[in-house]
Parts: sequence; structure tokens; C-alpha cells
Amino acid sequence: MSAFKSLFKQTFIYGLATVLPRMLTFLLTPLYTEVMAVGVYGKVSIIFSWFAIFNVILAYGMETAFFRFFNKEDHQDKVVGTATLSIVFTSLAIFILAFLFKSQIAEITNIEAHHISFVIWILLLDALVIIPFAWLRANAKPMKYAIIKIANVAINIGLNLFFFLLLAGLAEQNEVFDSIYQTDFEINYVLIANLIASGVTLILMFSFYGKIKYIFDSKLWQQMLRYAFPVLIAGLAYTTIETFNRILLESSLSTAENPEEEVGMFSACYKLALFMTLFATAFRLGIEPYFFSHAKAKNPQKNYARILEYFVIFGSGILLTVVVFSDILKVIIIRDEEFWEAMWIVPIILIASFCLGIYHNLSVWYKITDRTKFGAYISVVGAIITLALNIWLIPIISYKGSAIATLAAYGTMVLLSYYFGRKYYPIPYNVKKIGAYLLVSIGSSVVYFYQFRANYVVGISLLVVFLGIVYFSEKDKLKQLLKR
Repeated sequence: MSAFKSLFKQTFIYGLATVLPRMLTFLLTPLYTEVMAVGVYGKVSIIFSWFAIFNVILAYGMETAFFRFFNKEDHQDKVVGTATLSIVFTSLAIFILAFLFKSQIAEITNIEAHHISFVIWILLLDALVIIPFAWLRANAKPMKYAIIKIANVAINIGLNLFFFLLLAGLAEQNEVFDSIYQTDFEINYVLIANLIASGVTLILMFSFYGKIKYIFDSKLWQQMLRYAFPVLIAGLAYTTIETFNRILLESSLSTAENPEEEVGMFSACYKLALFMTLFATAFRLGIEPYFFSHAKAKNPQKNYARILEYFVIFGSGILLTVVVFSDILKVIIIRDEEFWEAMWIVPIILIASFCLGIYHNLSVWYKITDRTKFGAYISVVGAIITLALNIWLIPIISYKGSAIATLAAYGTMVLLSYYFGRKYYPIPYNVKKIGAYLLVSIGSSVVYFYQFRANYVVGISLLVVFLGIVYFSEKDKLKQLLKR
């Protein structure tokens, strides 16, 4: 149980580092949906979709390779030095190429060239802290990790609040602020805030570059790249599933009068699934180092199976709670009623995010056995399903098609990972119990939202029934876990 105590302690701190900052970004969604037109918010969402894609390219799986070899190699200094020099060199090379071909990139991405300049700088700054943050996690320094992550988002949010709420008033009273303030400058303000926050984060992490030994082992680097390449493919596939739908929405609806508005409504309502994403991300940050560090322990499969049960229990509760109270949450988070048209997608995206979290738990088998190529294969299948269904369904049912495609992709990935995991690294998952929890929570969520939406008597009753089932099934284990 001490291993689980350590796991949940780290999960809590890493969760704080991830959940609290992203919860703070909820401040930005009400702000953006109040000060921006639906179409402008759609453009911002498209830019951040490209951000996600290029972030994966710049990391190229080296973070995951770092964890694997840091715990595997006797000479950890070589792993740190090799990974750091690799990321620094490739990031600077891509940075230079991006500026040389800025016009072409702007044309391909349909992002204005002056916005591309901000994007390139932000991507470079973010890439240079990939290994420093991974080093903190590998050395079990979650508090420093959390403080710096939270500082990044606090700066970002503070600047957004300044630009959108204070600057216009200050500009009327002071010439200095008047020289800064510009109308119809919303997208630039968002990017400037991100740029400054990323710059401060690099400064706070810069001491890492003075501590490490700059040892580059070409043989080790080749091994790390072989391990990382499937992770890169998997990351690109995952990003395609998660964010490329905004880009496809814009391009597929290009004949419509305002395709950015469809993207804006979809992206705003997608934010309500963030509760599930936060939980799944925090859990993943905690379990990823745990999976590797306990791989050689006695019968680790038993612990891995129990971890998935805990994840499904808590995830099921989050799913049903958010669905039941989604119409209350939308008023708080999405301020303009023009965005609410896309509320139909909320249960679908929540369930999809839940499936993704389950997939991350199931993925332990190919990471532990160094079969990361299966992660790439499975993710590519998910990406293909996403692209095919988006291309087919968007012209017919718009953003509803994107939501369905996301769920179909993640659901398929769960089934494939479970199937291959049984073959290569059997883990004794309690499929009947897990399946029962999923059936009750997903079934209740779908029935409530699409048949009894806003009937809180029905919704709260379903939630109480589910929590009762969990209590009577797990009360002994939960009491022991919470006590420890």
C-alpha cells in the first residue's frame, strides 16, 4: 500500500500543477466568450490547434524516451545531457527554418503572417523547457514543478485580464497605455500573453542548464530516437484526434458564410469536458513515472489492474457529475449564449476524454515492454478514424460529426490496446466490475442529458444511485486508501 500512497501523493501534487493552472484558464473562457465575437474565438482556437501539433513535433517523443532511459541507464548524466542537447539543437534549427519560410507556413495554416511570428517564438521557448520539466519529474521534485507551472498560467491569465479588462480604460487616462492599446487586436493580445508567460517559465527553469553535464552519447541518442519515434507518431495521431477537428471544421465548412463561428461554438462547449481531461492528465502524470519505476517489482500487474479500477471509479463520478450540472456550468464558463448552440457535444466529448484516460492506463503494457511501436499503430488507427469520420460527417452534421469522430477514435483505441495488451503483457483487469461502472455512468449520462436535461431531480437521483453503488462495492478499499 506504501507504493499506492506514494502514487497518489505524487498524483495529487502533479494534479495540482496541472489541474489548478487549467482550472485558472477557465477564467479565460468566460473572458474570451464575453469580449470576443464567436468567429474571433474560432480563429484563436484554430491557432492553438496548430500549437498543439507543432509542440508534438518539437518534442518528438524525447520526453518519454528520457523517462525510459533515465530509469534504465546507470549513467543518468549521459541521458540528461544527450536528451537536452538533442532538443536544443533541433528546436533552434526548426526555429530558424520557420522564420525563413514564415510566409509559406502562414499560407498552409491559414494563419496571418504576423501571428505566425508570435507562434514561432512561443514554440521555441516551450520546447526549451521540455527536458528540464521532465528532469524535475524524474527526480521526484513535484513541488518545484507545480510552482513553476502555476506561475506560467498565473502570468498568462494576469496579462489577459490586463489586456482585455484594464488596458482600454488606462489608455484613456495615460499616453503610455494609449500607445499600447489597439482595437481589434484580441488575437495579438492572447499571443503576447502566452509569449511573456513562456519566456518567464524558461527563465525560472534556466538554472537546469547550469547544473547538467553536457555529455552527448551518439549511440545512446540513436537508441532514444528509436524509442521516441513511435511516441512521436502516436503524439501526432493523438493531436490529430484531439485538435485537428477545428482545422477540418474550418476547411470543410469553407463555403459557409462564417466557418469560424462553427469552430468557436464547438471549441467553447468542448471546454466543459476539461474537468475529465484535467483528471485524466493529472492521473497520467502521476502514474507514468510509477509504471516505469515499479516495472521490476514483484507482480506489478496486480497493482496496474487496481490503478485502472480506481481511475474508472473516479472518472465515472466526474462524468456523471459534469453532465448533470452542465447547464449550470455553461452559464459560468461560456458567457455568451451564442456559443451554447453546441452544447449537444458535451456528453460525447466527456465520454471520449474518459476513454482517452482509460487508454493511457492501458498503455502501460507497450511502454514497459518497449513495444512503443504499438502505441503508434493504435494511435494512427484512431487518427485515421478521426479524419475519415470528420470528412464524412462535418458536411452533414457540422461539429456534431467532429464530436462523434473523437469518441469513435478513442473508443477504438481502448479496445485495441486492451486486445494487444492481453497478448504481450497480461494484466488481470477486473473487466466485469470496470464494465459495470462504465455501463452505469455512461448510460445514466446519456439518458439524462438527451432525455431529462435540466431535470435535476432525475439527474441528482442518478448520481446518488451511482455513488451508492460505488460505496457498497468499494467501501472497504476506499476507507483504507483514504485513511492512508
